[in-house]
Order: sequence, then structure tokens, then C-alpha cells
Amino acid sequence: MEDWILYDDTEKTSTRYVGYAGNHGRFDLAITTTAHFYGKTLVTLIQTGRTAILNQDEATDIAYLMHAFHVTKEDEATELSEFLTSNLL
Repeated sequence: MEDWILYDDTEKTSTRYVGYAGNHGRFDLAITTTAHFYGKTLVTLIQTGRTAILNQDEATDIAYLMHAFHVTKEDEATELSEFLTSNLL
């Protein structure tokens, strides 16, 4: 079977590393701004290595954040959502 490269792009990105503790949990994040994902931001939860590509609407979706980042408590996901919605471009 032949391998097919679907894309191979190089670009300069900006990554912000943020660690914060809320009332219900601590999060260490890498927030990468890139043009590659059509205006969405690449967010990595450093503790688990889980990554999601988010826009503002997705950052407000508590159930999606719980699934994407394997956050088990809704109050932690709510804090994460509040942080992301105020810190994504």
C-alpha cells in the first residue's frame, strides 16, 4: 500500500503557556495560535497531553470540553470554559 501525504505545511505559530488554579482544579495549558485550522486555536492540556482545536463557541460547550480533555467534574470544566472563552483569540 502506498502512503499518501495529505498535507505538509510549515508556518510560524505563537504558543502561550498558562498555568492557573481555579476554585475547583488546576490547569496547565499550551494555547497555540495558527492559521492552519481556519481560525481555530490548538489547546493542549499539558497534564494529560489531550489536545482540542477550539473556537469561541466550542470553548463554551462544557460537555465537549469534558469529553475532549477528559475532565470528569463539571465544575472544573466550567472553570476551564470560562478561562478559555476569555483567553482565545
